[in-house]
Amino acid sequence: MNTSFWKSGHTPTLFAAFLYFDLSFMVWYLLGPLAVQIAADLQLTTQQRGLIVATPILAGAILRFLMGLLADRLSPKTAGLIGQVVVIVSLACAWYFGIHSYEQALLLGVGLGVAGASFAVALPLASQWYPPQHQGKAMGIAGAGNSGTVFAALFAPLLAAAFGWNNVFGFALIPLVLVLVAFALMARNAPERPKPKSMADYLKALGDRDTWWFMFFYSVTFGGFIGLASALPGYFNDQYGLSPVTAGYYTAACVFGGSLMRPLGGAFADRFGGIRTLLWMYTLAAVCIAAVGFNLPNSYAALALFVSAMFGLGAGNGAVFQLVPQRFRQEIGVMTGLIGMAGGIGGFLLAAGLGTIKQQTGDYQMALWAFAALAVVAWFGLHGVKRRWRTTWGSAAATVARV
Repeated sequence: MNTSFWKSGHTPTLFAAFLYFDLSFMVWYLLGPLAVQIAADLQLTTQQRGLIVATPILAGAILRFLMGLLADRLSPKTAGLIGQVVVIVSLACAWYFGIHSYEQALLLGVGLGVAGASFAVALPLASQWYPPQHQGKAMGIAGAGNSGTVFAALFAPLLAAAFGWNNVFGFALIPLVLVLVAFALMARNAPERPKPKSMADYLKALGDRDTWWFMFFYSVTFGGFIGLASALPGYFNDQYGLSPVTAGYYTAACVFGGSLMRPLGGAFADRFGGIRTLLWMYTLAAVCIAAVGFNLPNSYAALALFVSAMFGLGAGNGAVFQLVPQRFRQEIGVMTGLIGMAGGIGGFLLAAGLGTIKQQTGDYQMALWAFAALAVVAWFGLHGVKRRWRTTWGSAAATVARV
């Protein structure tokens, strides 16, 4: 990254957005790595376990739209502070009073959904500081906060084995409080922040066909990333008999790959164009997920394919959000909320679908192949709109960024 990028925006805010997003993603994803242990203690079925890990994703999806409204009406920084306090209170209550039933676990999932809504705060907070030619890198760095899933996958099962899974919620409060203080001190709203939009503006955004295309594309890339990240601990436990801790290590490798590739995907999109990069990434993800669907007998082969698929999905996330600010720069808060909501809904359907299909058929094969087919549909959809995008808002006369 050249020096012009670091001089073009506000580095402390970019770092604060990343840090806030990172820790928020860690706690949003927390039930995924703990799902096997929670399900064993509460005597849950595979389908119920799938719904427990999927509930924070769905809640986060819905709340992303609401958090986007809050960031637009107040400011991204104010919305972020409010969201962090809500998450801290939710975790503190779960830790102090305990989780003793399936319904209470679902309720905690709703509270953790607020952490998932951090997407609608971190990305506008960073994006509004940077010019079009650096959007991919800025959004990629801020969005790399989804690496928080790695910490949860690595440490949550270990802490649960040593201290009990309920105490993991208490341990999570320590970094959350520290990040709340850091975010309050470091983050600044951009001086040229767009004016608040009316509800008519939000409805108008939904009336634009490009909005729906971006929502669909992101429901596959981000939905695939977070849906798989949440379901993989259970998948590796069911499919290969791995312990919760070992399954957590496997999952950590997968989510690390996807998280690492998000900023690189944004940088690739700046260099080669967002559309071309996204087409490559859909191809990689579809091929790898389809191959895993053949129920490979070796867990290492499955791990390698899942890591490769997460490379594609993570880079695809960065590529999507290199394109969004070019098309909707003045509506970035609204669009981040809408597109992020779609991504979360995609993740919920994938995580819940994997558990449901496993429960009904005894196998994950059909769910994996269905997701691979969806990635193929997204590839053809993007290929169909690329000419129009490159000759209208993506033309050289409209933007200096590569579309």
